[in-house]
Amino acid sequence: MRELLRQGQGRISGCMWLVLLAPCTWFTIVPLVACYSFARSARIRAHRLFPPHGHRAVDDRQVVRVQKARAWIAAVMSLLLLAVYGTPEDAVEARELYLMRLAVTPPLLLLSAPVVIAVLFRWASAQTRSAMRVRVRAALRSAGWYIGAVTALPLLGGAIVLLGREQEASSGSPGAAPWLIIAAALPLVWLLFFVGFATGPAIRTGFNTAAVHLALPALLTGTLVWEFTVISLLAGGLPPGPPAIQVLALLGGPASVTAVAWWEIRRLRARHGVTLRA
Repeated sequence: MRELLRQGQGRISGCMWLVLLAPCTWFTIVPLVACYSFARSARIRAHRLFPPHGHRAVDDRQVVRVQKARAWIAAVMSLLLLAVYGTPEDAVEARELYLMRLAVTPPLLLLSAPVVIAVLFRWASAQTRSAMRVRVRAALRSAGWYIGAVTALPLLGGAIVLLGREQEASSGSPGAAPWLIIAAALPLVWLLFFVGFATGPAIRTGFNTAAVHLALPALLTGTLVWEFTVISLLAGGLPPGPPAIQVLALLGGPASVTAVAWWEIRRLRARHGVTLRA
């Protein structure tokens, strides 16, 4: 094999190298192919339910540029605040708050979206309400898929743990436990990929509530940012620094997000005739 590879090093193509190395790497190729199949299937389903660019029903590049600029300015100001007034404990707390926001965002969005939609229903005209009902049903179906996947993950994981303990405790033949573990592990892997691919687009589209009303993404953003402010205040307290800097750091972020959101709604009304009230 060494002589063959040495003589054909300059002439063997990449596919032939794969064939030659397959007997030595078959134990990694099979799991990789299986994982790729699961990932591809889960990605197709996730992006079919939550299109990656579904939150941009109206492609306003100026609004996108302002949102990105505000996000970068907020990130730089947060880093400067930690660098000037923060301690190592504050940096650890900021990281923990960031991870907490990632975990809290999906359930908080699921709770906030119905409230904002109910307010829009009360403000909208009868004709607009009938069109919104059809879109709300589609959003509920996609949200149900996500909730079902997230709920099934701990159930399948707990079932695998219980089956593993049962197999360890049983003496003699393993019985059907290994096959049951495999039967539970396969959908668990698929659901992990599905949740991973679906979470980002689901949050950006508000679980497809962006299709219900053109102003709904901006309203949801303005609502969520103040909810996050209250959660961060309760969980981590005020930011570091003098009292005036603390107040500005606490209220500056959500206030700027709210200002950009209302500016976006005004552009929707001026350019596309989108109104909140009948």
